[in-house]
Amino acid sequence: MNFPVLEFLQKVLLTSFDILNGASVWLVASFVLAGALHNLVSPDKLQRMLGNRKISSLVKATVSGMLLPICSCGVIPLGLSLYYSGAYLGPTLAFMTATPIINPAAVLLAYGLLGPQIATIYLVSGFLVPLLAGVAGNAFAGREIHLPGAEEPVKLVELEAGENVSLAKKLQTGLYWGFMDMGVMVSKYVCIGMLLAGLIIALVPAAYIQQYLGNPGMISLGGIALLGAVMYVCAVGHIPFIAALVAGGAAPGLAITFLLAGVATNLPELISIYKLIGRRTILIYSSVLIGSAFAIGYLTNRMLMPGFVPFFDLDRSRQAVGVAGSLIFAAPEPLRYLCAAVVLGLGFYSIWPKVKRFFIKLGTAP
Repeated sequence: MNFPVLEFLQKVLLTSFDILNGASVWLVASFVLAGALHNLVSPDKLQRMLGNRKISSLVKATVSGMLLPICSCGVIPLGLSLYYSGAYLGPTLAFMTATPIINPAAVLLAYGLLGPQIATIYLVSGFLVPLLAGVAGNAFAGREIHLPGAEEPVKLVELEAGENVSLAKKLQTGLYWGFMDMGVMVSKYVCIGMLLAGLIIALVPAAYIQQYLGNPGMISLGGIALLGAVMYVCAVGHIPFIAALVAGGAAPGLAITFLLAGVATNLPELISIYKLIGRRTILIYSSVLIGSAFAIGYLTNRMLMPGFVPFFDLDRSRQAVGVAGSLIFAAPEPLRYLCAAVVLGLGFYSIWPKVKRFFIKLGTAP
């Protein structure tokens, strides 16, 4: 049997690039925001806000994350920027969990398409699960509770000691750090994660996944929680799909489980956290999210909404979609391709020294 290897590899690469293309604008925007945060927010102020184990710090991180309309890939540079600037692990995980799960557009769509009962559970869960992730991060972290030396201001080469630095200079050096330090680190692992995600989708076609999700008799909350953890899911974009499944007979707990586990975790994010913070962090993060998504979905089906009957209000849905649409930024296709090229370029830049050494060993250094 001749397996079409080249065709398969092409499918993996195209699928991976499609996933990257969907997240690229948010990634580049996060590099910019991360650089601005790194240079404009003083380490002392950040230490007072997020550099501790207080519950109030977790609440601040969670609420801040809930107000940003950024996907789970785009939140990686921002969350890591907080951590590398002095935030403790708990607030970092709370922020990185809350940002992709809940944002104003997602809440409006959920109320319009899923109904007030499911949407309220989703909203409350989107606040409580990040808090739980933060508490677990503070309680079970070891040496990675904070980055050693992160509480000290980072001295950039361009800034002389004692110099009265202008805002423009701070922005310039912050952008350099956001792209050439944080961006280079993150892009390498994001690209690896995108390739793995493309490989999974190529091996397990999206049509099969949709057929599985669309068959209430086949659905298990545990399977949905695990599936959502490795897929790249946009909360706003997938709410209409989840609403269609629920209207077709899927249990309401499915919507909660898939949106919580799906939007807050994906392979690029998990790999980045593993490589840049550590193994224990990824165990804490994934365990809390998958376990919480499963538990909340189970409670929704058994206790909160046991006699659920799907109801679709066309007028309310149109109104919610209209308002949510005004809050969603739809990036032009050329901008998406440009940002994807930036991420790929930064990812290649991160591995260039190894590539160069490889050519040197071959005696053909470029």
